[in-house]
Amino acid sequence: MKFGIIKERKSPPDRRVVFTPDELLRLKLEHPETEIKVESSDIRIFTDQQYDDVGIEVTNDISDCEVLFGVKEVPVAELIPFKKYFFFSHTIKKQPHNRKLLQAILAKKIDLYDHETIVDQNYKRLIGFGRYAGIVGAYNGFRAFGIKFELFSIPKAETLAGKEALVSKLKRQVLPPIKIVLTGRGKVGNGAKEILDAMKIKAVSVDNFLTKLYSEPVYVQIDVLDYNKRKDGAIASKSDFYSNPTEYISDFERFTKVSDIFMAGHFYANDAPVILTRQMLQATDCKIKVVADISCDVNGPIACTIKSSTIADPFFGYLPSDNSEVSYKHPAAIVVMSVDNLPCELPKDASEGFGEMFMEHVIPAFFNGDKDGILKRAKVTENGKLTERFRYLQDYVDGK
Repeated sequence: MKFGIIKERKSPPDRRVVFTPDELLRLKLEHPETEIKVESSDIRIFTDQQYDDVGIEVTNDISDCEVLFGVKEVPVAELIPFKKYFFFSHTIKKQPHNRKLLQAILAKKIDLYDHETIVDQNYKRLIGFGRYAGIVGAYNGFRAFGIKFELFSIPKAETLAGKEALVSKLKRQVLPPIKIVLTGRGKVGNGAKEILDAMKIKAVSVDNFLTKLYSEPVYVQIDVLDYNKRKDGAIASKSDFYSNPTEYISDFERFTKVSDIFMAGHFYANDAPVILTRQMLQATDCKIKVVADISCDVNGPIACTIKSSTIADPFFGYLPSDNSEVSYKHPAAIVVMSVDNLPCELPKDASEGFGEMFMEHVIPAFFNGDKDGILKRAKVTENGKLTERFRYLQDYVDGK
């Protein structure tokens, strides 16, 4: 088996990598029969020399490798026919801008394994950068709050060494007695929670968050049944919500009346209700002044997320009355942070965590006959066709 680590070619540049030098060394030690090559790159957070130092071959030609690992989408012109590729293709939700990429993958008879489709037998995702998105997103939320109210100024996350440096900067700031509502209990939501807990911000119950006043900052982490309710008033359950999302409406408005910062770390399915509506944001009793939309579904469940922002320019103002973008310094503006590649700001930490997960959950499948079906479930395309699990993408491929 020949594995290749490809150079990231998407713009803006992404410095992350699937495997750090230490993880590739571990892979070689555990599976000495494996050949590994790393495509030379001048943007990767780990240098060519660091790979060379642990005995990994660095080269400009990885065309003889059978399996190629990357992070972001591979430009169509760079796709090598008949290979097995692992990367985030951003096609499984029928994203229009990547239709040509999936068409090219099929035309070149490439076997695509999307990192998002690597799941266990219960279809729970096994790997991803979600934790680091949550960590950086929470940091950016506080950074936005400090800038909006001219309380403090902290540097961009990308200029700091890692999570501990982010926490150190945040702990030095003095916060007023604000209330923070955090949606989601997955990797993203819990990543944000790591920051809140590291800052020693008090976690409170939903009832207390909604009804009590505090003399210190507090936060509440809420799940789908906390911010959605059945339209008919019947008793709700998680299983019912996931099976019948169209029978639900948002119950988030009660949080908008008492929250200063909203950190959105939820997973959002296409048929689920809008969470934070424009009407909620227009209400005279809406207190929210900062929205850190870590999940970043543009024109999706968060009405003020009208665009993706960037690491270079992470904040914009949203004017609910006009449903438009304004300067975040506008007195009536809600500050929105909707960076869609947050883990890129912590490339070293994110790469280390990703590689550990990949070694634990995916690499064994190459050597045990895929006995747990990890690779089978993850495979999106095979020999020029969509696999059974992803046949729903056919109309997307056909341009319909």
